[in-house]
Amino acid sequence: MMLGAALNPVNSSIISVSLVPIGVALGAPPSQTAWLISALYLATAIGQPVVGRLIDLFGPRRLFLIGTALTGVAGVVGMLAPDLGVLVAARVLLGFGTCAGYPAAMYLIRSEARRTGRNSPAGVLTALAVTTQTIAVIGPSLGGLLIGVGGWRATLAVNIPLALVGLYLGARRIPATSATPAAPARRADGRHPVSDLDLPGMGLFSVALVCLLLFLMNPGGDWYPAALAVTAAAGFTWRELRARQPFIDIRVLGGNLPLLATYGRALLCYVVTYGFLYGYTQWTEEGYGLSASQAGLVQLPLFATAIIVSTLTGRREAVRGKLLIGAAGQIAACALLLLLHVDSPVALLLAVVFVLGVPQGLNSLALQNAVYHQADPDRTGSSAGLLRTFGYLGAIIASTANGTFFGEHVDTGGLHHLAWFLLAVSVVFLTVTAADRSLRRIAPAKTETHSETRPETTSTTKGQP
Repeated sequence: MMLGAALNPVNSSIISVSLVPIGVALGAPPSQTAWLISALYLATAIGQPVVGRLIDLFGPRRLFLIGTALTGVAGVVGMLAPDLGVLVAARVLLGFGTCAGYPAAMYLIRSEARRTGRNSPAGVLTALAVTTQTIAVIGPSLGGLLIGVGGWRATLAVNIPLALVGLYLGARRIPATSATPAAPARRADGRHPVSDLDLPGMGLFSVALVCLLLFLMNPGGDWYPAALAVTAAAGFTWRELRARQPFIDIRVLGGNLPLLATYGRALLCYVVTYGFLYGYTQWTEEGYGLSASQAGLVQLPLFATAIIVSTLTGRREAVRGKLLIGAAGQIAACALLLLLHVDSPVALLLAVVFVLGVPQGLNSLALQNAVYHQADPDRTGSSAGLLRTFGYLGAIIASTANGTFFGEHVDTGGLHHLAWFLLAVSVVFLTVTAADRSLRRIAPAKTETHSETRPETTSTTKGQP
């Protein structure tokens, strides 16, 4: 579960130190290399909920193995890419390939709780959150090391051994389930569960998201992607309200305001996270003058702090306090960015990443726990996928902000403009979190049993639905 869930964030972050060397090697400015970021997120934002829904219906094993194999193929294509266009295509393939890991992991955690009738240990969710969030932090350091050894192509080639290990573990360890509680092998009326696939809904969702992301990546350009996004979204809503088995149950989701609020917070949180990850890292290379390897090493305190914070707080299920402290930490880190200049001491660069490590270790863990408790248990995979979708919408906005504020060159003035933008987003994140009273209801469980997951119990007991 941890390896599969790590494939996407490691590829999201490892590219941050590769952008400058790739741009130099292929003669592309930052405005063009930004597509290497956006391409991955475009594919992932679409693929996560789609693959998550397939996992809900057919179980995680086949989807995990197919996705992991695609990840390995993308590593080969990227390693051999002759130009930026092929490299962008490899990142798209990589985005689709890494879609299955996280929804599969969340599905397995939920299904194990259903099987045993016990709450999943907080340590399991903590381990998954530590993996998915902090692996994104070690990505720049790993990328810097790989570039120093084998050039920027090594940052794509690393997917090949990771995919091989993932295929081995997935084939050996993931249960070969042919049916799920949401979709038994054969329904009473004789229909195969494949008939539950809402292909028109998935198609309209994909069109709406592609058009929205194209507009977000170039907000000052043509208006028609936004118009197409609105039209496709309206068609998607109309379809889902009438579908027998909707891809995304609009009625249920619309009635689950706490879950919708969590998705909104994920978007805000990841705007700041990825704004730092790409903007700050590029500035330390091109604006401050560090090499790719040195820029990666500067990120190591962020990794260490996030690991420590996640480990110390992970066994507490309550999420409100984590999100409030995480939002305050993001505000503090953004304020420190405003103090940076080309002659700033290295100690100040390290102070920024130390401070950012606190929200890095808290926010992802809290958002993941919120979705686990707020989502419909039969749609755990697709709900987890939607969490990632909103997170990558935030990443797309961050990428657009980087391209807007830096333009053709990464300088200190652009970094400060980016910092003011991220500071405003952090304040909104803090405000909406403080105002959400539903978060108070997500607290440590008082009992180890799930009444909803114990159908064999027929007697009436306190707390049983």
